[in-house]
Amino acid sequence: MKIVADENMPGVSALFGHLGEVRLVPGRGLSAAQVADADVLLVRSVTRVDRRLLEGSRVTFVGSATIGTDHVDLDYLARGGIAFANAPGCNAIGVVNYVIATLCRLEPRWREKSLGIIGCGNVGGRLYRVLAGLGVDSLCYDPFLGPGERDNLRDLDEVLAADILCLHTPLTTSGPFPTRHMINREVLANLAPGTLLINAGRGGAVETAALLDELNAARLRAALDVWEQEPAINPALLAAVDQATPHIAGYSLEGRLRGTLMVYQALCRWRGIAVGEEDVDLLASRYEDAGDVPGKAAIPGGGATLNQLVLAAYDPGRDHRDLVAAGRAGGDLGAAFDRLRKGYRKRREFSHYTVTGVASARLRSQLLTLGFHCR
Repeated sequence: MKIVADENMPGVSALFGHLGEVRLVPGRGLSAAQVADADVLLVRSVTRVDRRLLEGSRVTFVGSATIGTDHVDLDYLARGGIAFANAPGCNAIGVVNYVIATLCRLEPRWREKSLGIIGCGNVGGRLYRVLAGLGVDSLCYDPFLGPGERDNLRDLDEVLAADILCLHTPLTTSGPFPTRHMINREVLANLAPGTLLINAGRGGAVETAALLDELNAARLRAALDVWEQEPAINPALLAAVDQATPHIAGYSLEGRLRGTLMVYQALCRWRGIAVGEEDVDLLASRYEDAGDVPGKAAIPGGGATLNQLVLAAYDPGRDHRDLVAAGRAGGDLGAAFDRLRKGYRKRREFSHYTVTGVASARLRSQLLTLGFHCR
């Protein structure tokens, strides 16, 4: 069996190697010629999977180590009898870590603000539960959830009145609730001045030109991890936002390994192969053993605030500075965007860290809610 896989999927050779020949390729710009003789194709969100890529190939299984599926023509796969699996929820913890760290960086008093969550599936739902555990006032909007499926479901207008808006929607263009440009010029114009918009869902959910006008007028603030027309992002928008990152919100080491593992398990089930006992912690330990990342790390907690401890574990300001520097350097911004993603460091989730010397029971409870260990 020949397996063509995105080279940016960590652990792919270790997991899939016993099933056949694994050939690693750049995901962006993957061509039909590269997959023509493949039986299995493994991708991430940067690869468009459709007739143009697969027609004439012998691919019978496509796996995407991602939550979203808007980069895959599912109807074409179904018509061709090609099996498909993705990894819903694989990077949810990483994205929630990103949002919490972004709040700590941009809005130090965020726990006193109201937060609106638009899209309450794996990511948005997890974010809501974390915020609820911290006692933060948060409201959810998701028209696909019914009464009782999620606490604090509200109408969209109520959620849009929050001080901080967090977008976690897929990108859809049809159906009763399409998300493309759901945050459009009219919606943006009616947000309260000073509203902070955090988009770690899909760039196309926000109307870029309208958002840029609001930012240039200093009426709104924004932290964007996803962008329309990625990787060819709008340089004016890059310069206008409070925080700009290159679609790495879910790029924790654990989240990326989790995505690879979920697709591996799906392929094994499809082929009737018994799935081994591999888990994310075991896969992560292989990186530790290789010296690529540290073991369980300790963060001194004596006298530190919750915001300081979160940013000690992960500060998105570093990712912001890298992308802004790429924009100021000139050249091909799209290529720089992809380069930052491909070469992204092995960022660990909060569960990797143990905070020591925490005297406050309240702070200890907050840290545990976020996933940290304490001693």
